[in-house]
Amino acid sequence: MPDSKRIGLIDDIPPTLEGQTLVGGAPVTIRTLEEALRHAPRLIAVDGGADAALAAGMVPETVIGDLDSISDAARSAFADRLHHIAEQNSTDFAKALRISPAALTIAVGFIGARVDHFLSCLTEMVRSGENCVLLGEEDCICIAPPSLDLALKAGTRLSLWPMGPVRGTSEGLLWPIDGLEFGPTMRTGTSNEVIGHVRLRLDGPMALILPADALPTLLKSLDATPRRAAISRL
Repeated sequence: MPDSKRIGLIDDIPPTLEGQTLVGGAPVTIRTLEEALRHAPRLIAVDGGADAALAAGMVPETVIGDLDSISDAARSAFADRLHHIAEQNSTDFAKALRISPAALTIAVGFIGARVDHFLSCLTEMVRSGENCVLLGEEDCICIAPPSLDLALKAGTRLSLWPMGPVRGTSEGLLWPIDGLEFGPTMRTGTSNEVIGHVRLRLDGPMALILPADALPTLLKSLDATPRRAAISRL
């Protein structure tokens, strides 16, 4: 298991070309955390995620957030690496993406607890344009780039959830999306199925949802694909 470097109190964390794993406060198994670290070895705890790291016997490089959810035990254990950000205009997940940018971020512990927190993560992923994948026990989720090729096994579940107006084309799906107009209050694309090599071309912000065991394939495809631009905050 990768060893996190020890750092002290800091004002900012420099960008890294190495992948990072964010661990949040939603339930997360050691197996899922270890799978994330295998691809993104720097461990960053996000507020209450410090307790998940402590329970797993792992030491994060830093703990980022407003620190209103961290236990006294984790606060004491990681006292030399707390990065307190008091402002309340953004979520702790958004703070972590902003303060600790990376070429790849895998975020665990952000699916499966409060729905409002999970939805805010999706919104921030669209807004930031960061190369970020949410990983849970059942699913891995990213905001799809404008063009993406995926070498997935036939029969793999593939869902598309629009985060705004989206149009696109597809190859390799049981139900093609060509000519369809997607939107949160219009049409969504849940529970599609892979029948061949998948090619997606998307105009608009679309969440791509795959089974968790498709993570390596997804990461390989994202690594070869330009990212969607960030959206300026209003």
